[in-house]
Amino acid sequence: MARPHVTIAARAARSAGNIILRYMNRIDGLNVVEKQQLDFVSEVDKLAEAEIIKELRRAYPDHAILAEESGAIGKNPLTWVIDPLDGTHNYLRGIPHFSVSIALLEKGVPIHAVVFDPLRDELYTASKGDGAYLNDRRMRVGKRENLGGAMIATGFPFRQRQHLVPQLDMTRAILGQAEDIRRSGSAALDLAYVAAGRYDGFFEIGLKPWDMAAGVLLVHEAGGRYCDFAGRDGIPASGNIIAGNLHVAKAMVDAIGQQATPELLKA
Repeated sequence: MARPHVTIAARAARSAGNIILRYMNRIDGLNVVEKQQLDFVSEVDKLAEAEIIKELRRAYPDHAILAEESGAIGKNPLTWVIDPLDGTHNYLRGIPHFSVSIALLEKGVPIHAVVFDPLRDELYTASKGDGAYLNDRRMRVGKRENLGGAMIATGFPFRQRQHLVPQLDMTRAILGQAEDIRRSGSAALDLAYVAAGRYDGFFEIGLKPWDMAAGVLLVHEAGGRYCDFAGRDGIPASGNIIAGNLHVAKAMVDAIGQQATPELLKA
């Protein structure tokens, strides 16, 4: 049975998902703003985020919030971290792959998580110590013991183009051993797919807390591991993240560590 926090977060995610789907056939008419170079936000992001915050505030008025568009709201050891539309670039181009991501952190550690794919009606949930679930079915990470034959996901973030050369070197090192690499455009869903065993591993440079807070708990509760490029466990302050089962995560740390610059290996 889902914890009350997960039930509330799932309700908020579904409400946001309804807004996202409602506007899908009106994308050309959306008001879209470029926050910084290649970093877009639409009115749908803002409407979905407002809906999530409303639902969470109704149930937990004293909790703090860290949301992609609204920023930090309030102070409390319990903080909801929200990405109302992870995969905005996909959404605005009509590419059917995006998600809603909501996590509750206690003193910086994720304790509840929801990632919702409104197009496929797939709800990924987890609570610390309770396991991870996809639509109420228990999830486990894949059983692969190394990178041989592995399907790995990654991203090429527009904010981190100064790291393009080492990023391509890391990708080459992984692809030299793995079966293939996918780049889907939603880090939250990539991490959920690792938890579900669809992907064997994931790595990316420079993610924000709202990109990964829910997904990393899904991976952990599905029996996997997440760490930074140097192999330090936990949510990386750098945003440089690796996730997978214990064997694949270690193999990725080894492969990436040989290609990453000292800057990318910093905590």
